[in-house]
Amino acid sequence: MQQFKYPSVSVPIPSEKAKKIIQIDDEYMMTATKTSPLAIKRGEGIVLEDEDGNIFYDFTSGVGVCNTGHCHPKIVQAIKKQAENLIHFAGTDYYYEVQSILLKTLAELAPGNFKKKVFFTNSGTESVEAAIKITRFYSKRPNFISFIGAFHGRTMGSLSLTCSKSIHKKGFSPSMPGVINVPYAYCYRCPYKLELSKCNYYCAEIIEDLYFRHVVDPEDVAAIFVEPIQGEGGYIVPPKGFIQKIKEICEKYGIIYVSDEIQAGFGRTGKFFGIENFDIVPDVITVAKGMGSGLPIGGVIFNAKYDFPYKGAHSNTFGGNPVCCASSLATIDILINDGVIENARIVGDYFHNKLLDLKNKHELIGDVRGIGLMQGIEIVKNKETKDIAHAERDNIIEDCLNHGLITIGCGLSSIRYIPPLIIKKEEIDIAIDIIDKAITNVEKNKN
Repeated sequence: MQQFKYPSVSVPIPSEKAKKIIQIDDEYMMTATKTSPLAIKRGEGIVLEDEDGNIFYDFTSGVGVCNTGHCHPKIVQAIKKQAENLIHFAGTDYYYEVQSILLKTLAELAPGNFKKKVFFTNSGTESVEAAIKITRFYSKRPNFISFIGAFHGRTMGSLSLTCSKSIHKKGFSPSMPGVINVPYAYCYRCPYKLELSKCNYYCAEIIEDLYFRHVVDPEDVAAIFVEPIQGEGGYIVPPKGFIQKIKEICEKYGIIYVSDEIQAGFGRTGKFFGIENFDIVPDVITVAKGMGSGLPIGGVIFNAKYDFPYKGAHSNTFGGNPVCCASSLATIDILINDGVIENARIVGDYFHNKLLDLKNKHELIGDVRGIGLMQGIEIVKNKETKDIAHAERDNIIEDCLNHGLITIGCGLSSIRYIPPLIIKKEEIDIAIDIIDKAITNVEKNKN
C-alpha cells in the first residue's frame, strides 16, 4: 500500500462485499461494541485498506493498540522469528528467555527507585484484575476508590471500578463490593462548578474531607485506581496538581496508588508511561493495548514488596506467551531507539495546535485536550452552554469515515484521535483537512 499517500473512498461504506462479512458477524458473534461498518483487509503504517480497496488513515490505532503502526516490519520479523522456535509454553509455570528479558526490561523502564516485579496478562481488564488481587492481598484492606468516567475493563472485578457508561454495568449487578466512585478532575465540566484557579483541587481534597469521614475509613482502602488521562471518559487531561494530591493522600494513609496505563502507556503521550507527565511515582502500573503492537499481551508492574508470599495465589495460562513477548520487546525497541516516543511528543504538539485552530473556527468544538498523540475534542451544541452534542459528534465521525479518516468517540460527546505514533506532520495536515470539512458539513446541516 505504499503507493497510497492519501485517503481515498470510492466504494460506499458498507459495500456489498462488506455487508456479507457483517451479516456473518451479526449472526454468530456475541453482541459486542461494533462502532463502524468497516471490513478491513490489510494495514501498513497509519494506512488501512478495506475489502473494496478504500484507503483510510487510522486515527484509532486499533483502539490504542498499534502504536508502532500496522504491520511494522520489525514487529512482523520478531513474530516470525519467535514463532519458528517456540509458540507457547505457559510462562507462569516454566521458563524461557524472551519472557525473562521482557520482565527485566519493563521493571527497569517503570518509574521508581525500588525493586519491581511484573506479571503478564492477555488484556487490559486482566491486568486490572491482577492489580485488584495484588493490592487487596498485600494491604489486607477490602475497599477501592476509582473515578467517575473511568474505564478499567469489563470483567466483574474491573467492571466494579469502571464508571464511564451505565450500560457497561446494566444487568450485571451486584458486582464486586467495596468500590467507591468519586468525581474526576473534569475541569471543562467541573462537577462542583468551581474554577481551577480557585478550587485548590477540591475534587481531590473531597476524598479526604468528605468521603473518608462519611463513606469509607481510609484504613479500609486498599488502592486508588487512576488513569493519568481518562480514556473512555472523554480524553480528559487532569491538572498536574490533582494527580499529585491524590498521590499525597495515598501516602498519608498507606493506600496503594495504581496508575492505569492501558491506554496512555507505551509512548502514547510522548513519555513511555503517561504518569511521567505528572511527576509522581505510582506503586502499581497496569499496561496492555500498545504493549504488543497488535498481539494480546498486558501486564502489571508493581513494587516488589507487594508480591505474594507463596505460589498459586494468582496465575494464568497464556500470559507472557513467547510470541507476544517477542512482539513487545520489538515494540519497546522501536518506541525508544527509533525515536517514535519523541515523534509522539513533537507531532502530538503540532496536532494539538492544529486542533486548537479548528476550535477557534468551529462553534461545535467546545474543548481541545490531550498530551502527545492522545488528543480529543469535545463536541457541543453551543460553546457558552456546553450542551452535549451526541448526534453531531456521531455525524462528524461518520463524515470523516466517508472521506477516509477512521476516528472513534468517547465520553459524553467527544472524539478521540489516537493515530500510530509513527505519523508525520504532513499526514496530520491531511487528517485536519478532513476533520475541518466534516465539522463544516455537520454545522451546515445543523443550521
